[in-house]
Amino acid sequence: MSNAQYSSREPRWAGEFLGLPETGPASAASYPRRIGALFVDWFIASGIGLMLAAGNQWLVLGIFVVMHFALLWLFATTLGKLLFRIQVVQVGGAPVKLYQAAIRAVLLGLVVPVLIIDRDGRGLHDKMAGTVEIQM
Repeated sequence: MSNAQYSSREPRWAGEFLGLPETGPASAASYPRRIGALFVDWFIASGIGLMLAAGNQWLVLGIFVVMHFALLWLFATTLGKLLFRIQVVQVGGAPVKLYQAAIRAVLLGLVVPVLIIDRDGRGLHDKMAGTVEIQM
């Protein structure tokens, strides 16, 4: 398929252009699962923040970003993502590298990149980090 055909046609499913299967393990994680995982991770960060300094939302954001960075780099998932059976990998399936986890976590903390979605269902934070969220 030529680049012109690739760029003009819409994908049939999220992740098709990345070589991901339509359904099952290693397919792109759905938005409801990703949002659910995000809420669980924010709830955990909020609980830790409440124990350390009640009412300090900047601390909660910092905990959230650091938690994402460390857990994605070490385990390719966070507690919320694990609950929703999601993992983060490089495009192509390799484990996330340190710099990719850092880029992704910082951009996730900025919120706006998460709202900019490409045709394969990846947010700008995933696109810039070269990562994709897949089902386990």
